Amino acid sequence: MDNYNIAIVGAMGAVGKELQKILIERQFPIKSIKLLGTATNKGREVKFKDEILYTEEVCKEAFKDIDIAFFCLEAEISKSLAPIAIGEGAVVIDNSSAFRMDNDIPLVVPEVNPESLRNHKGLIANPNCTTIQMLVPLKPIHDKYKIKRVVVSTYQSVSGTGKNAIDELNEQARDYVDHKEIKHSVYPYQILFNALPHIDGFLDTGYTKEEMKMINETHKILDKNIKVVPTTVRIPVFRGHSESVNIETELPFNIDDIKELLGKSPGITVLDKPEEKLYPMPIFSEGSSDVFVGRIRRDFTIENGLNMWIVADNLRKGAALNAVQIAESLIEQDLV
Repeated sequence: MDNYNIAIVGAMGAVGKELQKILIERQFPIKSIKLLGTATNKGREVKFKDEILYTEEVCKEAFKDIDIAFFCLEAEISKSLAPIAIGEGAVVIDNSSAFRMDNDIPLVVPEVNPESLRNHKGLIANPNCTTIQMLVPLKPIHDKYKIKRVVVSTYQSVSGTGKNAIDELNEQARDYVDHKEIKHSVYPYQILFNALPHIDGFLDTGYTKEEMKMINETHKILDKNIKVVPTTVRIPVFRGHSESVNIETELPFNIDDIKELLGKSPGITVLDKPEEKLYPMPIFSEGSSDVFVGRIRRDFTIENGLNMWIVADNLRKGAALNAVQIAESLIEQDLV
């Protein structure tokens, strides 16, 4: 197998750091690695395997000789840097929302639609974290039973917002213990002991942008005919997103067959022993590469109705791991 020259843009952020760990864990075939970021982070010392690396400022010519560039940046920055990287010969795997709904750019979950990579033009988009973890178990069910409709409520950790949100939840917990005033700046209300049914901006329809991502990305990745109704909620958990998913299929199914199907599918751990109080939770998913599925049960109010509880580490499968798996799939298909 060939080795590849890799760049991580936004290497000092939460996803960038997680990506470095995963590249090492999965023994990704690296010839060289370059850690890129802002001028503020230039010269930061990072240990990668047995090497000491120093972060560099991202600029023109930074991508020369780079084969694969992982972008862990805000959308507007990705929009300005991606054309530069592609022009200098790199294949860009972008974690932001900048390019996800562009018809000419593949939006990929490797367990779901790896064939979409075949027509890439130097840029692949990584889907939203909530979409990724939902579609991994939906794919085998859809292939066998044809999903008609999905109603999903998400319970998303603060790490999905970033380091500032993690710090704010920590500070609010300390202030509560110390009987101090609980302050907030990242979210419109305190997140400690709270649940905010508000992720990203509201649209005229009453849905949020986060909710529309789940609808639009499901249509692009899996099937445009599936009806999707989401409600996204932020909760005071540091890491790991949870989802309550109600599914209606066209074809009848047996619950035991669903469990067996999911258990045999790649990237899924079925944790469904309610009699032993075993079900997916964020504390189980942290650091794991799999999507956990449990509380698998029939919805008796509709024909062919199914309920599931889905949990995954949003920084891993919801971002960094999925990006690395995209790169691995590119290599497997000889598309780099």
